[in-house]
Order: sequence, then structure tokens, then C-alpha cells
Amino acid sequence: MATPTQEPTQDWQDPAAVRLMLDDCEVWAVVGLSGDRTRTAYSIASLLQERGKTVVPIHPAAADDPEFEVLGERGYASLADVPFPVDVVDVFRRSEAAGEFADQAVTIGARGVWLQLGVVDEAAFERTTAAGLAMVMDTCPAIEWRRRGA
Repeated sequence: MATPTQEPTQDWQDPAAVRLMLDDCEVWAVVGLSGDRTRTAYSIASLLQERGKTVVPIHPAAADDPEFEVLGERGYASLADVPFPVDVVDVFRRSEAAGEFADQAVTIGARGVWLQLGVVDEAAFERTTAAGLAMVMDTCPAIEWRRRGA
């Protein structure tokens, strides 16, 4: 959540970027997705699947387990390991660690980056949008779908 001294800018949650990712993007790499059903990443990934999205778990555990799977989907240790195009990189990491995944999203040719509620990296936002990717920060797909009444 933004602190009182760090108010989110309208650009961070640009309706066009939100619309692009929710409506036009199908393959979502979820960074930090493990099989722990108590974690927010798990519930949001499950919601993404319910909404017809393909979820790709990205978690370091996949490096040691070639059978790593979450929600019926094969997981990968890094974004670079995913052998097919990814539309959105959805980041469930602290703000300090989020920027590296935004940079990786640019490298792999993703269409968008989504930093979850409470996750803000202004420098990564500038780099990512300058590279032509849509990016939102400090919000969640569940919140955005609810705002739309969907």
C-alpha cells in the first residue's frame, strides 16, 4: 500500500494498461507462485485460471524439481526458462526485488508487468514503460475486476 508520502500516480494504474492485461493477455507468469494455498499468489493465480488465463508458476523450487507444478501447470525457476511466449509477468515479491522481474519481462518480450498490491518500484516503472510495455503497480487483478463489476 502506498504510504502517505508516496501517493500513487494515475499512471501506475492506467486504465488502458489494466484493460490490456486483463482483457487481451492470456499467458500470465506468476513470480513467487508456490503450492502454498495460504499465500495470496496462489489465490490470485487460481482466480486468473478461473478467468481463462494460462498461469505459469515462476519459483526457485523449480530449479531443483523438474516436476514442479502448481495449479496443474508446470513451473519454471526463472522467466528465461519458460519455452513459450509470456504476455504478463505478475510479480508477488517485495518492492526491493520487483524491478529485476520487470527488467526480465522486457528481456523475454512480455506485453505487460503487474506489480501486486503494496509493491511499488518507480524506477522499474519508468524503465519498463519506456521499453514499450504496459505496467501497473500497487493493485491486484481481483481488485480491478471487482471495480469493473466483472
